[in-house]
Amino acid sequence: MAVSANRLELLQIADAVAREKSIDRMIVIEAMEEAIQRAAKARYGAETEVKAEINPKTGELRLWRLLEVVERIEEYGRQISLKEALTKNDAAKLGDYVTEPLPPIEFGRIAAQSAKQVIVQKVRDAERDRMYEEYVDRMGEIVNGSVKRVEYGNVIVDLGRGEAIIRRDELIPREQFRYGDRVRAYIYDVRREQRGPQIFLSRTHPQFMAKLFAQEVPEIYDGIITIRSIARDPGSRAKIAVTSSDSSIDPVGACVGMRGSRVQAVVGELQGEKIDIIPWTNNIADLVVSALQPADVAKVVLDEQAERVEVVVPDEQLSLAIGRRGQNVRLASQLIGWDIDILTEQEESERRQKEFTERSTLFMNALDVDEMVAQLLASEGFSSIEELAYVDLAEIASIGGFDEETAGEIQNRATEFLDAQERALDEERQSLGVEDALYDIPGLSAAMLVALGKDEIKTVEDFAGCVADDLIGWSERKDGETKRYEGTLSDFPLSKEEAEDMIMAARLKAGWITEADMPQAEVAEDEDAVVEGAAE
Repeated sequence: MAVSANRLELLQIADAVAREKSIDRMIVIEAMEEAIQRAAKARYGAETEVKAEINPKTGELRLWRLLEVVERIEEYGRQISLKEALTKNDAAKLGDYVTEPLPPIEFGRIAAQSAKQVIVQKVRDAERDRMYEEYVDRMGEIVNGSVKRVEYGNVIVDLGRGEAIIRRDELIPREQFRYGDRVRAYIYDVRREQRGPQIFLSRTHPQFMAKLFAQEVPEIYDGIITIRSIARDPGSRAKIAVTSSDSSIDPVGACVGMRGSRVQAVVGELQGEKIDIIPWTNNIADLVVSALQPADVAKVVLDEQAERVEVVVPDEQLSLAIGRRGQNVRLASQLIGWDIDILTEQEESERRQKEFTERSTLFMNALDVDEMVAQLLASEGFSSIEELAYVDLAEIASIGGFDEETAGEIQNRATEFLDAQERALDEERQSLGVEDALYDIPGLSAAMLVALGKDEIKTVEDFAGCVADDLIGWSERKDGETKRYEGTLSDFPLSKEEAEDMIMAARLKAGWITEADMPQAEVAEDEDAVVEGAAE
């Protein structure tokens, strides 16, 4: 048939394909133009540069041969001399293209098949782009679909205008789907891949639960109640912490609903997963107590630097606090983002007794005192020789049975012990080759210099090249578990800010930075105001 035979039919085909595939009509027309160009090339020769154009309003098809304007023709059929080009277009110049109209062509069977493949491929590419653009903007939403097929445990979901996959590890354990089943899931990733966009769904993602609550609880949808943290053991148990911006609305009660109707709707969707809802607070100790429910907590000890919590529970509450296979304490740890260690009251008592004995032994050996004096010092809360050496003398003298003379003797012995220890450490530092200039960095002690020397940090330049994490260590959290990496000075009570100040001082001494680069401490303009504020 002649290409120009039926203008209306071309537009009707373009409209039908655009509606069916939900893509732009012009994309289909451009695909047709490219298909016709290929067919025309086969008709007029591969060396001919052909341009086809379909009028989107009338359907009229026009063909042109494109000829490049050159000084000397090297490729006949693709080029035209400047002299000849000027006869066709007065404004022609070198590098321009001039066009020559071509007559309509007849589509043979092979040409028609080739044109069809071009159009199909172009439409498929456009459809993939449309699907990617649509769903990449919907990441973080819940979608509904029907199961199309199940492959090796992975569920392929028909979303109506695209396909998505729920991988086996993103399904709730023991959950079974069959062809035609309706399914709700969370879009957590959309990727552009070789075979088209891949939409990944999940029913185990913590945000799936958050979105389900947002659908069931209007206060969450409106932003009055905020879900601060979620920890899930999919299909078994979950903990969720919520807070309210309106003091008149109870966040826990709103999420539970009348007779538990709201939370039960979420539990039903999650195949009976039990959900503990607790109020969020910025006080970590209170949050830990709530997160470990239903177990009772007797004592909480925080280690903020290591983000670790030590929880003491009554002996009979230990199994309840830990939970089946450690589930309760694991979910509580994920919820607050800190590691949780569980101890019974008996274990804590034994540990405290052990620490008391170790401190008493330390005082006996270092101060050359008898056991009763050492135990008195330990029972008063002294934990190190440094405390005894630098504490106010009256504090030691206030201990029952001590006088000023006894207190002075104890403090002198503590000072002598530390001096002897300092000399020994300094000798070890020198044997390790650690330079004296490191003593000029505020905060570094002889014991720290020995530790640095053992880690091959021996000069000011070596120390200046460190970062805070190299010195104090760091923690990495993955899959709900925190792994601790020790630093060179992890055994010393050193904060990250102190470590950074030391490093900056070393860089200044090494000449890497200037005084202007040093962080400036904030100084109050009115010192009297500061004193008054402190008194208040």
